Amino acid sequence: MKNKALIAAGVIVLAIITVNVIWGRTSSAKNATAQDSAVKRDWLVAGPGRVEPASEDIKIGAELNGKLKHVFVEEGDAVKHGQVLAELENADYRAQVEAAAAEVMQKEAELRKVVNGARREERREALAVVNEARATMNHAESEMTRRKKLYAAGVISREEADTYTKEYEVAKARYEETVQKHALVDETAREEDRTMAEANLGSAKAKLDQARALLEKTYIRSPIDGTILRKHHRTGESVSNFTTRPDPIVTLGDKSVLRVRVDVDETDVSKLAVGQKVYVTADAFGEKRFWGHVICVGQQLGRKNLRTDEPTEKVDTKILETLVELDRGAELPVGLRVDAFIVGSAR
Repeated sequence: MKNKALIAAGVIVLAIITVNVIWGRTSSAKNATAQDSAVKRDWLVAGPGRVEPASEDIKIGAELNGKLKHVFVEEGDAVKHGQVLAELENADYRAQVEAAAAEVMQKEAELRKVVNGARREERREALAVVNEARATMNHAESEMTRRKKLYAAGVISREEADTYTKEYEVAKARYEETVQKHALVDETAREEDRTMAEANLGSAKAKLDQARALLEKTYIRSPIDGTILRKHHRTGESVSNFTTRPDPIVTLGDKSVLRVRVDVDETDVSKLAVGQKVYVTADAFGEKRFWGHVICVGQQLGRKNLRTDEPTEKVDTKILETLVELDRGAELPVGLRVDAFIVGSAR
């Protein structure tokens, strides 16, 4: 009887221990499941993305075909807006500018000549000729008058009197001619002459502006403050300007703020909103999170921009591009592939 009681008590104790063990494992499993669910609920939408500068990648090329005289920057260099990044061979363009500038000077001189008229010396000379012709005419007139009186008195012949009359007429014509020449020299410029001279000067200035514009195009300048991301050509290499085949000299971008362009699956687009908090991770940085926020949600679905090497990946899935701006201070290489997690609440 005593043995039976001991066996019964042992069975009861063993049952209690078994129940406690099972209950403990079940509780631990429930707690682990709850923790995993909490982690998974940390984000609403996930998708692959690629890091890019705030300005996106800007490929800078030449507007003219030619050979690079100098490339002044290297990858990683910080540049300012308007800074010369490269220069093409431009001796021929400089010569065109000098020739156009000389033509402008010539047309300016011609306009001044038209506006100012004859020089002061030329006007004085013309006036002196007038005075001389007037004196000659007056003398011829006096001689003609005196000869007429002598003819009337019968002292001289008619032929002699007519000779002096003709000399007076010639002197008078000469005087009138010099008066006309003096008036032409002393007169201000005609309107049509001045208009033509001004038009010629304007045309010359336009040619000069065109030559200077072409010369300026041989200097490749930075359109923004940024960083040289890639150097495609070096000094001495030829570059071309083909719209069908871009030939950039450098690629630059503004890295003061980094952005991530995320591919969001079409099934998750209803969960997106501007201002949502986002963190991104990358294999190279382990579990470190880089935070930011959504600044733009695309308006049109399209094909995937980023693909993995997984054979089971669906390539026909539509995505919506979503732009995320990372907080300042994030140090990530441009072009790095990351995983983005858009969360529904503040971090």
